[in-house]
Amino acid sequence: MTQAFFVTTLLGLFITMSSAKPKPLRHEQSGSSLKILSGETLITEYRTDHHVPYLYPLTDPGGSNLTRHFPMKKEVPGEEHDHPHHRSFWLTHGLVNGHDFWHSPDGKSRIVHQSFEALEGGSFTVNLLWQYDGQSLLSEKRTYEFKLSGTSLEITFKTTLTAQVDVTFGDTKEGAFAMRVTPTLRNEGEVAKGQIINSAGQKNAEVWGKKAQWVSYYGPGSDGKAVVLTMMDHPKNLRHPTYWHARTYGLFAANPFGENSFTGAGAGEYLLKKGESLTQQYRVLVQAGEFNGDDIEKAFEEFAKK
Repeated sequence: MTQAFFVTTLLGLFITMSSAKPKPLRHEQSGSSLKILSGETLITEYRTDHHVPYLYPLTDPGGSNLTRHFPMKKEVPGEEHDHPHHRSFWLTHGLVNGHDFWHSPDGKSRIVHQSFEALEGGSFTVNLLWQYDGQSLLSEKRTYEFKLSGTSLEITFKTTLTAQVDVTFGDTKEGAFAMRVTPTLRNEGEVAKGQIINSAGQKNAEVWGKKAQWVSYYGPGSDGKAVVLTMMDHPKNLRHPTYWHARTYGLFAANPFGENSFTGAGAGEYLLKKGESLTQQYRVLVQAGEFNGDDIEKAFEEFAKK
């Protein structure tokens, strides 16, 4: 092997490895929507065309879809058309001063986008109003922070809710920090090949209604490659470790307000008096490859220090 051949081979390998690295995150704003991209790969888009803001699509660094397309995109093979209010990746609650912000059956319960601030690379903050029939119940400052590292994606979510009137978050399973996973990551249903596990070691259907620091869905992603999707509840959050409204059909939600709905005992309602605030933090970690509980625990410990 000549020296020139050796140098050329190393250079080619270096270029190949460099090109495989995710490109720095950037954002593109258009009106009340905002895209997060890595190079030309769309990671997600913040959307406001529903009664609550949501992120869709949500993809891993390789561009594979992580959440269900329906109802934003219909007739996708393997997807069921249930629960049209499950919009990819969102936050809301089903009982706020008696009003249903989860389903909004009468169309009067809405989380209304007001403005963006602190736009920087893969991070942005939005100002929102939770309104029923035009009356503001809560103001919200919500921050999304996206980070890419090799084949992993980390999303840190922080929200501060401030009561505009006395507000009671009612005890219901319908809430709150939520995601609807892509069909292959489900544990049951057509094309389902996924598994669910929580920090307490409970699996699949056992996870629903239990308290845990984190919950992971893992299995083949939409491109058939192994992926792990984990949602973490921060130790400073209300009633940590939270209850989980995590279903084998693909719904995935952290809910601190559903104690009685999940257990049949106690009371999960929470009163926020006018002028008072509640701050919650969550993290979503997307990892390429097989599930490794030790890796998740280390990632949770890092998040807990934030």
